[in-house]
Amino acid sequence: MTKTVDHIAGQTFHGRKGAVKNAFRYSIDYVLCDAEAEVQTPALFGRNRGGVASLQDADHGGEPKQGMGAKWVRQVLQQHQITGVAQIEILAQPRILGHVFNPVSFWLCRNSNGGLITVIVEVSNTYGDRHCYLCAHPDQRVIEAADQISATKIFHVSPFQPVKGSYTFRFDITDEKVGIWIDYTAGSGGLIATLTGKRQQLSNFGILKAMIRRPFGSRRVLALIHWQAAKLWWKGAGFRNRPEPPSSEVSR
Repeated sequence: MTKTVDHIAGQTFHGRKGAVKNAFRYSIDYVLCDAEAEVQTPALFGRNRGGVASLQDADHGGEPKQGMGAKWVRQVLQQHQITGVAQIEILAQPRILGHVFNPVSFWLCRNSNGGLITVIVEVSNTYGDRHCYLCAHPDQRVIEAADQISATKIFHVSPFQPVKGSYTFRFDITDEKVGIWIDYTAGSGGLIATLTGKRQQLSNFGILKAMIRRPFGSRRVLALIHWQAAKLWWKGAGFRNRPEPPSSEVSR
């Protein structure tokens, strides 16, 4: 059976915890597909080629713009002694008219029965740095929808949040929908971030509709990030300079 690409015309919510409150909800477009298989795509979408929208391995799995795609994921799984992964999927925002910026993308690693056993959360900041958090149970059992997996924050994302504290991740990803919840806590502060939406097969109509409703793709995402940063500065949130990124590509 020929594999296809799914489109998640979803929503992301961010709610800041602590003394300085701020919250927003935006619509957003993600695509999801098998990262190691040839996939059938609509004419306007390119997989490792140009298109009105596209998904390129060079953008994911390793240094930004020097990614290796699923080959990198296989290396990470081996380094962390995770076995039994039969399928690797990628969930990411696509390039639109050649431009891309993904604050967070996800590598979904499944066993032979389709069970989700590992998620690699790929985080990029606006300074061009990237770090990944590997989410898996110690015994490598299937990650269920209600499970919570924690990781220590070691990567600078926002100048209005410290590089300390911890993340709690929850993943509810089915054939019909995507649900991801990230709870960042640092003392009495932190952030709740979510990504939710229904899955449907990507089509030319869906691409054009997304470009009308959410024009400029990741350029719009960057503009919204800077708009929210300006609001936080105006509200008096403390600003932190960018520290050196961690030496390791992946942590847990």
